[in-house]
Amino acid sequence: MTTAKDLFIIAMDPRPEHAVGQGDLSLALAGAELIDLIASGAVSVDGDRIVPGEPPAPDDRLLGEAAAQLSRQTPYERIEDWLWRRGRDLSATYQAALEGDGELTRKRSGRLSFGSQRVEPVDTPTRRRAADRWEEKEPVLAALASVVGIGGGRPDGEPGLDEEGVTTVVAAVHDAVMELEAVRQRRTIENAAFANLWRGP
Repeated sequence: MTTAKDLFIIAMDPRPEHAVGQGDLSLALAGAELIDLIASGAVSVDGDRIVPGEPPAPDDRLLGEAAAQLSRQTPYERIEDWLWRRGRDLSATYQAALEGDGELTRKRSGRLSFGSQRVEPVDTPTRRRAADRWEEKEPVLAALASVVGIGGGRPDGEPGLDEEGVTTVVAAVHDAVMELEAVRQRRTIENAAFANLWRGP
């Protein structure tokens, strides 16, 4: 399993305080993939740029797809640009992959809806591994979950992220999620103004 799959499973928690928007989750999944690629040595971070390396292809299919999409031309891609490019509809991609692997099941009830039906994790070793990682407040998973509104982040005094590249990626995910929220708010205001215009005085 990968950090992205663990994050997706945690986001499927039916409790209302864990409800996550698909756009926010997609950005965080792209960041999780990048962090796993850093951990494997497939990439490194130089400032705000993603520098690809030449390690073996990842065993995980989706992580392999992410590695294959890396820009190998200089100047290398900015982390922010990667998040928006790779993150497009990525939550739906992970849902389909996990359903295909039997890790998710469709339900008629639940808090987080993807389409007309809801999906929930199946009680598998994969789900238990993600839950254990979450309960242990593993720094990377906790940081990414916090960015999309799951949990309260790591308690004061606990060690945080100790890899500069990982910290940079988490910060970029946070900025992208904030930017997406700003876009949502702007659209809401514009739509309200448009509706008022048609209503007239």
